[in-house]
Amino acid sequence: MASATESDLISGRTDSTEAVAGIAVGLAALLFALSLATFFDVVSVTGTLVGVPVVPLVGGLLILLGGAIITFGIGSYLGYVETTPSPTAGLVAAVAAAVPWFVAGVSVGSITLGSGSTGGVVLGLVTGAVAFAATAFPREDLGSTLPIGTLSILAGLVLLSGIIGPEWVWDLGWEQQASLTAGFVVPALTLATSLYVGWAAAKAYGGFGARGRHVGAYALVYVNALSIVAVLVILLAFTVFRGIPGLLTGAEIGLGVGPEIGLGVHLPVSLPFVMNGVALLNDYQGVLPAIVGTFWLVIGAVLFAVPLGIGAAIFLTEYAERGRFTQAVEVATNGLWSTPSIVFGLFGFAFLIPRFGNGKSLLSGMLTLGFMLLPLVLITSREAMLSVPDEYRDASAALGVTKWQTIRSVVLPAALPGVVTGVILGVGRIAGETAPILLTMAGGTFVPGSQTVDVIGGFKFTATPPFVANPELLQATSALPYQLFALITAGVGLGDSVANPNDFRWATALILLVVVLSFYAIGIGARYYFRRKLQYE
Repeated sequence: MASATESDLISGRTDSTEAVAGIAVGLAALLFALSLATFFDVVSVTGTLVGVPVVPLVGGLLILLGGAIITFGIGSYLGYVETTPSPTAGLVAAVAAAVPWFVAGVSVGSITLGSGSTGGVVLGLVTGAVAFAATAFPREDLGSTLPIGTLSILAGLVLLSGIIGPEWVWDLGWEQQASLTAGFVVPALTLATSLYVGWAAAKAYGGFGARGRHVGAYALVYVNALSIVAVLVILLAFTVFRGIPGLLTGAEIGLGVGPEIGLGVHLPVSLPFVMNGVALLNDYQGVLPAIVGTFWLVIGAVLFAVPLGIGAAIFLTEYAERGRFTQAVEVATNGLWSTPSIVFGLFGFAFLIPRFGNGKSLLSGMLTLGFMLLPLVLITSREAMLSVPDEYRDASAALGVTKWQTIRSVVLPAALPGVVTGVILGVGRIAGETAPILLTMAGGTFVPGSQTVDVIGGFKFTATPPFVANPELLQATSALPYQLFALITAGVGLGDSVANPNDFRWATALILLVVVLSFYAIGIGARYYFRRKLQYE
């Protein structure tokens, strides 16, 4: 009877203490998200959140988080919660605890105590060694919680007390006049601390031991994945938010407000930023020539690189014997894919431009980006073909099918999803490159709408070889990456050509993002189409 009463008591204590660990995990996730939002200026360190100044609020939450994880560790040690801690937290946990305490010791010694870099390093080594010992030698429930929880409380006190406030600045004293500000230090401190404490809280929630370490590892993996997605969403949202005002400048919706599409019919939407070029008589300036130039640039690079890359992959995979030649090709293609884009731009400038009229042209830009895309298409196509099981080839050969028919009807269809994936990745890279376009194709920042390149309409037959000519391909034009470079990085002024130059820049960035994502969407759709077709066949 006594044992039954004791079991009920322990069960009640277990539920309440596990709730503390769960709250700690959730609070760590909240602080992690808040630090990311502060990094991207979604939340300002000088502002307020729910009516409370951001820096003191973050400091209070860090203190609460550290207290919660310490409470769980002590509760486990005293037997108020059923856990299975190991005799020690282990070397990895000890090193993980020593590193932030070393940084904290260096910061306190150098900044707060004013002992200089040497004194800061000495204090950092002492605090790091103490944290290492406090983690490695006690039982796991204490070693995994006390050092990390104390670190969180210390960080919270620094922020709550105003030692690091919204206007805090640390002059590094370097020749470059470098300094650290609260806008960087506060979110960085919160991000690192919440990540450490969240890891410890996840281990505690798992009951320590092997299960706790697995839960902690999974928590880190999930946080890493979610942070990547969060950064992507924030970047997209930031660009959309800044670019929408410029994109919608002069926009109209209604019957007959848009440009004519034939037979006297007008589009019901007028979007001058997308539909106009630059002209003195325009009410609103736009980037249509740059959009068209980017489109043809990518299309030309894909048409040049994809057939060559797939053809080379077929030869290396299906015909060439494995040896020094194929190994040399692998090394060369990997090296080419790792080559900086400026090198390809210099190649196009020195080799292609003299052979195409000695002037910048769309064709030179297409071929330069095609050479950039070619290595990735070759690498991914070859890997996709090698992943096709040999049983497919053997079954086809057993039916008396020729080798080329096997490649065309069996190997290529099975490898197409992987090939398309490689093309998608390559297009995502080349569509945003600036250096090759600057050196081989760019003809101006502001191009009149009347000079929009017309590749299809530019073809004409001639009486001399190669019997086909297209002057449009030999003209210099603009592209969105180069236009952004010229407007922002190179400091080309807009003057009075647009009402709000900053909106114009962000709208250009938004259009470039939309164009790149459109190519991604087309590629992803093609990949799913071939994958579904392969499954049903």
